[in-house]
Amino acid sequence: MKFRLSLMMFLEFFVWGGWFVTLGSYLGATVSASGSQIGLAYATQSWGAIVAPFIFGLIADRYFNAERVLAAAHLAGGVLMLTLARSASFAAFYPLLLVYMILYMPTLALANSVAFRQLRDPSREFSSIRVWGTVGWIVAGLCISYVFSWDSPPSIARGMLRNTFLMCGIASLVLGLYSLTLPKTPPAADRAARPELRDILGLEALRLLANRNFLIFFAASILICIPLAFYYQNANQFLTELRVPNATGKQTLGQMSEVLFMLLIPVFLHRFGMKTTLLVGMLAWAVRYALFAFGNAGDLVMLLLLGIALHGVCYDFFFVSGQIYIDSKAGPHIKSAAQGLITLATYGAGMLIGFWAAGKITDHYATGAVHDWKSIWQFPAGFAAVIFVLFALSFRNENVRYE
Repeated sequence: MKFRLSLMMFLEFFVWGGWFVTLGSYLGATVSASGSQIGLAYATQSWGAIVAPFIFGLIADRYFNAERVLAAAHLAGGVLMLTLARSASFAAFYPLLLVYMILYMPTLALANSVAFRQLRDPSREFSSIRVWGTVGWIVAGLCISYVFSWDSPPSIARGMLRNTFLMCGIASLVLGLYSLTLPKTPPAADRAARPELRDILGLEALRLLANRNFLIFFAASILICIPLAFYYQNANQFLTELRVPNATGKQTLGQMSEVLFMLLIPVFLHRFGMKTTLLVGMLAWAVRYALFAFGNAGDLVMLLLLGIALHGVCYDFFFVSGQIYIDSKAGPHIKSAAQGLITLATYGAGMLIGFWAAGKITDHYATGAVHDWKSIWQFPAGFAAVIFVLFALSFRNENVRYE
């Protein structure tokens, strides 16, 4: 069973990581999209995150088996991916991508549901299943760079990144069919119970904002997603423009470090407390973008690689630790609502603002197809530094027990 669930997670994130990382490079070189248009394309992730609670909360949770909804979403998504590979203009590409992400984002929760329902002790067993999702993302990046070389400058010029959508479309169809073989995961909710909007959006957890510390954390979580969007949107395009060899493969250093630093979270929380752990994550964002601003593909390439490797600190120490903090603050009846609310606020509102800002700033510092990346990266670096200082001055330290 663990092997079957691990394979599900591997394919789930292989499908996402296989096109998402190189999307900016593809759109900029093949479709001649502007920075603002690339921002719109990446923002489909946010719209998917906003719509996902409605699809999962209104349909999968009450009327259909989770594995059946997972199969349908990936089969439809596979067809959309194959169609995206043939889209020659941004006007044709964008609506297809938007529909795809509205279908894909709910599958993250669906895959988790299938896994949780089959494990005897999810608190102990789930991490060993979920890590294979990270492995899937890494393998997708390594294939693009080291197996097919689709992200080399000559290949990008020939439009070879289009093949990433073909690869992920096939993988999505395989996952859709494979999902039909997964154990039956019937709805957990009462079909007769009428779902309420506040339950779907996690609005019941808004009362947590009455706590000053939680309110500061909530605001910081939204704000830190603005510089986060710069990385997702610009990193691959930045590296390929600098002609860093095997850029997509090198970006998997971020996921590799994510696995490593995940193991260090309990140590930091126990020894230094929640505030210091969160601050380390925030500071890492500012340092990463400063390294990007001053690195190059020659004698300073190590600055770029170090900036990529900091992804584990950036993501784990703030977002994963933040999930632990939320779980500790929420009562037993609103834990799910609280996690849903923070996801909606960060990947929804925060990332939407971030992708919009990243697109505008990238366009401002573009001359034709050439970008002033040093100036571009200084914006998220400075913004993350400001959030770091404000959070350090206003958030009171708390010791959270990590189980």
